[in-house]
Amino acid sequence: MLLDAMDKKLRDHKHFMSRQLNPLDKELDHKQQFRIKHYAGDVVYNVYGFLDKNKDPLFQDFKRLMYKSKNSIVSNMWPEGAQDITKTTKRPLTAGTLFKNSMVALVKNLTSKEPFYVRCIKPNEVKSPVVFDVERVEHQVRYLGLLENILVRRAGFVYRQRYDRFLKRYKMISKYTWPNFRGGSDQDGVRTLIEEKGFAHDVKYGHTKIFIRSPQTLFALEAARSDLIPGIVVLLQKQWRGYLCRRQYKKMKAVMIIFKYYYQYKQRSYICELEKTLKNAKTMKNYGKTLPWPNDNFAIKPVLSSLKNMYARWRAWMILKAIPREDWPQLRLKMAAGAVLRSKRQDWGQEKRWEGNYLSKPDENTNYIIFNTSINNLKNIDHFKTILFSAFIHKTNKSNKQSERVIVITEYKIYKLDNVKFKSMKKGIPITEITGLSVSPGKDQLIVIHSNRGNDFIFAINAKENRVGEIVGVLCNRYYQLRGNDLQVTVDTRIKCMVSNKSKILQIQVKPEVYSPTFFKDGDQIIFAISPSTDIIETSNN
Repeated sequence: MLLDAMDKKLRDHKHFMSRQLNPLDKELDHKQQFRIKHYAGDVVYNVYGFLDKNKDPLFQDFKRLMYKSKNSIVSNMWPEGAQDITKTTKRPLTAGTLFKNSMVALVKNLTSKEPFYVRCIKPNEVKSPVVFDVERVEHQVRYLGLLENILVRRAGFVYRQRYDRFLKRYKMISKYTWPNFRGGSDQDGVRTLIEEKGFAHDVKYGHTKIFIRSPQTLFALEAARSDLIPGIVVLLQKQWRGYLCRRQYKKMKAVMIIFKYYYQYKQRSYICELEKTLKNAKTMKNYGKTLPWPNDNFAIKPVLSSLKNMYARWRAWMILKAIPREDWPQLRLKMAAGAVLRSKRQDWGQEKRWEGNYLSKPDENTNYIIFNTSINNLKNIDHFKTILFSAFIHKTNKSNKQSERVIVITEYKIYKLDNVKFKSMKKGIPITEITGLSVSPGKDQLIVIHSNRGNDFIFAINAKENRVGEIVGVLCNRYYQLRGNDLQVTVDTRIKCMVSNKSKILQIQVKPEVYSPTFFKDGDQIIFAISPSTDIIETSNN
């Protein structure tokens, strides 16, 4: 069965031959022998006893496993498995262990003696004592190197090797040849190594090879080499790992450099596209405000807000260039007022020029000299520098008493003055104590200044022009400069206010019999009555 199976599997193999495959080959017995062609010649094998000679012993537990198989054929193949587990012997030696033990015994035997090598020459293939195949014998002598062995053995030198191979193998055992010998030829390097180790008496130098007499010298060289190999391996591992780390670091660095330049490329691409988009913005009426910006990318997102701020500042500068610089302060006030009153109040004086200190001018105040003198005295007391706003007002107090007064707003305080001698009625209200402003949505000039004192300042400006927006702009702008946040402004016809630490509702109503704005009390409400000529725009709380 074995030979039949091999014939089927190996019938096309050039190194396998049997009688079944070649019936004319009379050297092979039919159904018994087969031939394998080795590098050293043809070898004939017999199938009888072939498996026994070429099988390894198995562990007892594997034999028991096979014996307990439900397949009767498999079970019969392993009768040793029937033994009780208590009667089993120790596990058999593996093929590797047997080979190792054999090699250890061989080396031990060789080191204790001077070895002689016996080479067997096969005279013919027919096993005849009278046939001598010259060609076959020459082939064996040639591949076994017997002629060279005889010549070397005749001189007493068993081991031989080329200088270059010898130096490469043993150069690490000498400091003069490691890591590379640079003092001459390979023969000079080998001579230096041998002389340093004290083996010069046991070697001879040929033209291309070194010859070593005793195996002890070779063993000593191998032992010295084996002692140094682990350290060299560690060195090579260290160098290789260092190289891998350096290569990985260079790759990571290269990635960062590539990403950096790609990042810059994406930024430049966006800037170039944005430049094309806003190329004619300077000549447009709105300076490109309605132009769509290019789609942003990952590189431009961190600076996109800065770019838009830069564009907004440029656009604002282009708009401001057309406005005289001396008008910029009132423009800031109009922007502050417009932010809270635009679309909420019909008229807040945005079209007129804002002068601020109106009562210091003769066309607004016939007693402007007295006013200016009084303001100078107040400056000396409270140490302010300028008047931001001044106007005549009509006010009411907690007793529902109405009176004509003057309001003056400086950098830090709001003052109420009498309207004749312009003397301060009370100490000024700090702007930082203001909690909000309330105005109406109509053309009237009602203003409520809310504070944390429990008594809100309720008044209406007496002026031909609407100056509600100006006073709102002055207070909002100055409050932001002092506090750093925005002042709350409410636009409504019903205003909540505090009078004598009590919450009141200030209601704006149109009265036909009223010719000038006036205040009166109606239960818990304060009514601010205006003439029909001053219309009201209804709005919700803001």
